[in-house]
Amino acid sequence: MAANFLHGVETIKSNAGNRPVKLVKSAVTGLVGIAPIGAVNVPILVAADKDMAQFGVDLPGFTIISALDANFDQGRPTSGVVVVINVLDPAIHKTAVANEDVIFNASNDLAALAHPAVADLVLKSGDGLVTYTKDVDYTLAPLTGKLTRKAGGTIALGATVKAASYNYADPTKVTPADIIGGINAAGNRTGMQAFLDTYSLMGFFPKRLIAPVFCTLNSVATEMIAMANRLRARAYIDAPIGITRAQAIAGRGPMGTINFNTSAGRAKLFYPHVKVYDAATNSERMEPLSQRAAGIGNAIDIEKGYWWSQSNNEIAGITGMERTISAMINDPNCDANLLNEVGITTVFNNFGTGLRLWGNRMASWPANTDPETFECVLAVGDIIDESIEYFSLQYTDNPGSKAWADSITESVNGFLRKLRKDGAIVDGRCWFDPADNTVEEMAAGHYVFSRDYMPPTPAERITHKTRVNIDYLNNLLKR
Repeated sequence: MAANFLHGVETIKSNAGNRPVKLVKSAVTGLVGIAPIGAVNVPILVAADKDMAQFGVDLPGFTIISALDANFDQGRPTSGVVVVINVLDPAIHKTAVANEDVIFNASNDLAALAHPAVADLVLKSGDGLVTYTKDVDYTLAPLTGKLTRKAGGTIALGATVKAASYNYADPTKVTPADIIGGINAAGNRTGMQAFLDTYSLMGFFPKRLIAPVFCTLNSVATEMIAMANRLRARAYIDAPIGITRAQAIAGRGPMGTINFNTSAGRAKLFYPHVKVYDAATNSERMEPLSQRAAGIGNAIDIEKGYWWSQSNNEIAGITGMERTISAMINDPNCDANLLNEVGITTVFNNFGTGLRLWGNRMASWPANTDPETFECVLAVGDIIDESIEYFSLQYTDNPGSKAWADSITESVNGFLRKLRKDGAIVDGRCWFDPADNTVEEMAAGHYVFSRDYMPPTPAERITHKTRVNIDYLNNLLKR
């Protein structure tokens, strides 16, 4: 406010006028799982494949590294970022081993413990009388459990020694309760509940939630949906491994025996598992489809836009499917279409197509036929709502006035015009409706702004109408 009296010159700055609406991030996966090493129950941002090393290597029974690899297989730098929560605590989720025989290979001085991710190793001679010293008699790679005999040490060439005792990080000790999480004695969030801390830590929330392997359990799947509701995210849920196409479809109803009996608008269901090459065993192994789908979704968000469907895009890094899914673009009775018809996303594989993600709908379909059963339509609404809410902070607690209301309205309309130009919406508008802003409401400090919008829907069904037109035969008589 200007001074009461001034003999001189002053400048008064005005902040009136429209302000830009900042778009929130969309290409963010939230991954809760288990790794042999890494921070425990803390959201960690992994922005590139080189950041994966903090969680170790891909070992049997662990889920985080394979899920990160699946995400980044879909393209860099277009596969977005992943917020990782590792729930395996080596101090808790461990198993003790005693008196395990270990044989050093005489040709290369190498040996291996029966388990990886080891700690507290005590290595003794075969008769138990001599205790060997690490880095003097041998070296240990704790992550893999590999031992190397040191020349000049006291372990004989080709010796059989005894691992008198050691502990290893045991993924089978992790329970659904660990994945779901809660509040610990120190008042900190654990498990997937720690996703609620990501905005305070990073400035954004994840938009696609995955819990590979564990999401096949009803207890975890239902909590993922609850978390998706809180974050305006989508929970990606796999069917259990080993079920048939008929069982997956039956799982959508009350007689089903799997985790698919939901009509949640923020759940997306995936079947079947896919095959990937395992370099460690030189063979194929099964992997959840959801973690590949999350990576595809991130890549599409960045390359084309969050209003594009992830369906009908090739899945990178897989070699096949758990089960053959028949797929024909014009056959309503093929497996792929029957699965899509009940709200299950699957894999489309036909001559020359490669293995493609196939399905647009959330689990709310077919019980709900609203356009928001399309995942991309739901995502557009989430992005718009969240962006405008955060934008509105700068207007909160300002004195209400016509100029103030006009500034908000025009700023939001400018944002919607930009989205229309980008192709994210067909159209939309914001207005300040006097009918919603009664004297009583404004006296209570409550102001209401209305808006509507419509994103483009994916061309899920294309129909070509045709007929035989005999009039064209007249062309035969023309020269």
